[in-house]
Amino acid sequence: MALPPALERIIKHEALGGVLLMISAIAALLVANSALSPYYDSVLGAYLSVTYDGEGLSKPLILWINDGLMAIFFFLIGLELKAELLEGKLKNPRDVLLPGMAAVGGMVVPALIFAYFNWGLPSINGWAIPAATDIAFALGILALVGSRAPVSLKVFLLTLAILDDMGAIIIIALFYTAELKVTYLLTALVPLAIMVMLNLRGSHRQGLTIVLGVVLWFLVLRSGVHATLAGVVTAFCIPLVDRWGKSPLHALEHAIEPWSKFFIIPVFAFANAGVVLAGMSVMDLFQPLPLGIALGLLLGKQIGVFGLTFIMVKAGLAKLPHGANWLHIYGVACLAGVGFTMSLFIGGLSFEDPAMMNQVRVGVLSGSILSGIIGYAALMIASRSAQQEDAQAVAAE
Repeated sequence: MALPPALERIIKHEALGGVLLMISAIAALLVANSALSPYYDSVLGAYLSVTYDGEGLSKPLILWINDGLMAIFFFLIGLELKAELLEGKLKNPRDVLLPGMAAVGGMVVPALIFAYFNWGLPSINGWAIPAATDIAFALGILALVGSRAPVSLKVFLLTLAILDDMGAIIIIALFYTAELKVTYLLTALVPLAIMVMLNLRGSHRQGLTIVLGVVLWFLVLRSGVHATLAGVVTAFCIPLVDRWGKSPLHALEHAIEPWSKFFIIPVFAFANAGVVLAGMSVMDLFQPLPLGIALGLLLGKQIGVFGLTFIMVKAGLAKLPHGANWLHIYGVACLAGVGFTMSLFIGGLSFEDPAMMNQVRVGVLSGSILSGIIGYAALMIASRSAQQEDAQAVAAE
């Protein structure tokens, strides 16, 4: 059954993912601070078990969401990364240089700002929280600017965000691994080896690979390494082109993307954005943990992304994206400070204490909201200025 054209345009609009994230976050805030709060906590804390003969997994719903549903999200990221590396924006190293350096600056400077406020405190474990960028939110805000922003700017932001995700994956693997259980990790090599073999053979049907990916997820989870990494590894075992010339990777990417946009990420946002405001004051934002996160996202991303871009261009090592000016780049640097999904995810890996997680949510939400507002305003001003200059140039001719 065909959808009405107007509804189809709404569903396909790039900003929809960011809008749904915003709605989910607002809903979580409202529920967490209403009479429904006890039900919100009890549902997310309810244990769900999948066991056989006493062996298996038993986790609260919040961890099934963060470890299970988010593994599917990371599987999608892995598919996108592999496609970009083999045939897309990351294939040519010259095209990666400028956004790549901007991404490095956008990870290092926020982490340093966070460390400045939290050095010597238990909260230093969350140093990577402001280093992340939420692709859906950032691209959604850029989409609201519309055709007024040059297309090259979207490519720049998308490449930067993809490389930022790669950095986040590496950080999670290296620094957010619990006590390692080598037996499970060695056992995980068995399904991995079979998946690699199927990939090299260009297998057309991916059912077996998906099943093996689920087994890999279970073994990696039990090993102490964060299970979402199994999603990325499984994705890299999906062939870009099979023996028949078709693309299982793109087929899976197109199949999963709507589920990620309309279900997985909104559910994650609703489950993780519930800041409890009772008993809080404005001064709570100035505690080391939320302040480090908020300023890391708001100032660190601006300094890191814009600063490294400025240095690369002025040194003659790269050129600005076609049709973009420095205010455009500043706007994109601000949008990179919308951490939200990835920042909340890393926050959940960093702290188990509910009080500290509440501070993480305050920092992430405040830093992301301010970054998004400033970034949108800067891009609108930059685009209007560019249009006026073009109009004046045409009139002069």
